[in-house]
Amino acid sequence: MKYLVNQTIGIEQGDDVLFSDYEDGGEMWTGTGARERRRKVTFGTAFKEPPAVHVSLSMWDMDSATNARADVTAEKVVTTGFEVVFRTWGDTRVARARIRWMAIGAVPHEDDWQLH
Repeated sequence: MKYLVNQTIGIEQGDDVLFSDYEDGGEMWTGTGARERRRKVTFGTAFKEPPAVHVSLSMWDMDSATNARADVTAEKVVTTGFEVVFRTWGDTRVARARIRWMAIGAVPHEDDWQLH
């Protein structure tokens, strides 16, 4: 459980194309076995502490002749951003993927005290 004890809670969200490998014969489309793709996401405003981040696939384009296998997660979450990670394995062929994400957490407020 993540407790948010703050008078100001921020929510930031986005929808980003993670890759489009069918256009240039990239590894997700032509490869086999364990594969992953990472992308750094930077928040527009820093949170006070690392926020809770939720990621999901908002579009995936898979080859219908192979098994559809995918794992998407947020890693390395810090106050200024995170890495979204897409993994697949086996004979899965992924043409392209888009992810949707949401970060929720405490943000600085003008009434916050700063002791120096």
